[in-house]
Amino acid sequence: MSTVRSSSLEAATVAPVGNVQPDGTAFHVLAAVSFAHLLNDTIQSVLPAIYPVLKAAFGLSFGQIGLMTLSLMLTASLLQPLVGLYTDRRPTPYALAVGMTFSLAGLLLLSVAWTFGLLLTAAGLVGLGSSVFHPESSRVARMASGGRHGLAQSLFQVGGNVGSSLGPLVAAFLIAPFGQRSIAWCSLLAITGIAVVSKVGRWSRSRMSQPSHRTASRAGAASPVSSKRVVGSIAILAALIFSKYFYMASLSSYYTFYLMSKFHVSVRTAQLDLFIFLAAVAAGTILGGPIGDRIGRKPVIWGSILGVLPFSLLLPHATLFWTPILTVIIGLILASAFSAIVVYAQELVPGRIGLISGVFFGFAFGMGGLGAAVLGELADGIGIEAVYRLCAFLPAIGLLTAFLPDVERPRRVARPI
Repeated sequence: MSTVRSSSLEAATVAPVGNVQPDGTAFHVLAAVSFAHLLNDTIQSVLPAIYPVLKAAFGLSFGQIGLMTLSLMLTASLLQPLVGLYTDRRPTPYALAVGMTFSLAGLLLLSVAWTFGLLLTAAGLVGLGSSVFHPESSRVARMASGGRHGLAQSLFQVGGNVGSSLGPLVAAFLIAPFGQRSIAWCSLLAITGIAVVSKVGRWSRSRMSQPSHRTASRAGAASPVSSKRVVGSIAILAALIFSKYFYMASLSSYYTFYLMSKFHVSVRTAQLDLFIFLAAVAAGTILGGPIGDRIGRKPVIWGSILGVLPFSLLLPHATLFWTPILTVIIGLILASAFSAIVVYAQELVPGRIGLISGVFFGFAFGMGGLGAAVLGELADGIGIEAVYRLCAFLPAIGLLTAFLPDVERPRRVARPI
């Protein structure tokens, strides 16, 4: 009883004043960060969604499309660990607004680009905005969690996945009918995002100035396992990220082309099917965190990576009727992996929230970009349908989860009494 009282008092001390639930979770902040994530990832997902438009306008090959995704994802990945390391040592609440400003510049350039080089530059600017946005926003989400780290990470992630699902709709109903210059209207998303994250930055600065937050940040800095096991576990988690995001790249970047090639559907129909898949990813994301808070992250990682394998093996052989159904199932299951992996890694290396968030968000984006580039070149050589047959085996890498240590016990979050 005394332990519960102590935990409750500590949560109340650390929690910000106003709009906070009894358990200390600042849902108003989580909602704002999730909405900003939605805007950021909508902007980021517009680019892959308009690939058919750009391919026709500029005469691009699949390899060049892969290079655009590589430019987007590499700038979104390489800088993230550095940004996270910097903000661990010197938190920068207004970094979120800076990131959104880079994305705004990328959108405006994309709307007027007239060469392939400018398209690559615009993609790189959008990616740069994400590299600044994600580590600090993930830190803010954890700061606002009130101890419910999985729930907070899932709420943060679901905003990004909803945003990713909206990109194809923007492409289908705004950019495809009106052309490249209509991309400039998407700048309103970035401007809205700057306004939202500026308010989040003020909350974050106020929260970090509290002595209780500084004390909590220093607490519990020791890893629950040895350094050797930490390194091995991070390597396994990296392999799981590789599996997830290479497979996701086959769907997010080339699903429209696969549908048009195999089933001869229209561009708009293919984009709507892509939206359905990404919406399923968004819906599945919210499950991983809360379930992980209750039963542990490792079981969630097991189910979300390896559990996709039967459906990924069936997908290349499915009819037009079954293909969207299978991709919805795949999206729902696979989506729960990332938030569980990030929180598991944060608990492996406590006290380095920004660095770990930057490493894993960055590695995920990098693998997505590398996957798009490799699979694009492969599609040019062997055909898009053959690519899907090969990618079907990637979720089998989920077997490596067996070698992860158990770093936590299933637990319920203590509530004040």
